[in-house]
Amino acid sequence: MIYDISMTIHPKMMVYKDKEEKYPKIKQVNFFEKEGNYESEIKMNLHTGTHIDFPLHMIKDAANSNTENLDILTGKAKVFDVTHLKEKITYEDIKNFQIETNDFVIFKTKNSLSEVFDYDFIYVDESAASYLAKKKVRGVGIDALGIERAQKNHPTHKILLSNDIIILEGLRLKSVPEDKYKLFCLPLKIAQVEALPVRAILIK
Repeated sequence: MIYDISMTIHPKMMVYKDKEEKYPKIKQVNFFEKEGNYESEIKMNLHTGTHIDFPLHMIKDAANSNTENLDILTGKAKVFDVTHLKEKITYEDIKNFQIETNDFVIFKTKNSLSEVFDYDFIYVDESAASYLAKKKVRGVGIDALGIERAQKNHPTHKILLSNDIIILEGLRLKSVPEDKYKLFCLPLKIAQVEALPVRAILIK
C-alpha cells in the first residue's frame, strides 16, 4: 500500500497563516499560438506545501540544502496517531511511545482532518523536541505547515535542527493509520537554501 502524504501545489492551496506571499503563483509563459508549445513557470516560497527544513532556517550560518542526505530522507518511519490532542504534543504525550534511535517520527494530528489553515494548529512543543533529540531520531514530521507556534525564539526548531534532525512539515495524513512504514521523501535538488519542497510517500 502506498500513501501519498504530500500536499498538492496549486494557487488556492492551504498556506501558513493564509499569508498572500505564501500562495504559489503559476503562470503560462509559452502558448501554442505563438511559440508552438505549452510552458509554465512557478513562483513559490520554499516553505509552502510539503517541505523539509534545514538548520539554516533558524540558525545563522548553519547547514543548508547542500548537506542533504537521502539516507535520512528514506527508510523506516513510524506514524503516531495523536488526533485526540487539542493543543500541542508534549513530552508527557509521547514518553511511552516506542521511539528508537534513527527512527523518522511522524505525528498524525487533528490538523490532517481540515483542508483550511487553523491558527491554533497542533504543534510539537519544546519538551517533546528535547525528548526526540535525546532519542536521536533522524527526522520529525507533522501534518502542520509549521512544527511549532506560540513559542518565543522557536525552541522546537532550534533543538531539532541543532541536533541534525530533519524537520518535515506540511504532511497530509488523514487516511494513514498509525503503524510502521518505509518513507520516501525526495526533495528538489536546489543548492544553498534553508528549505526544500518534497514529494513524500509512505509504503506499507
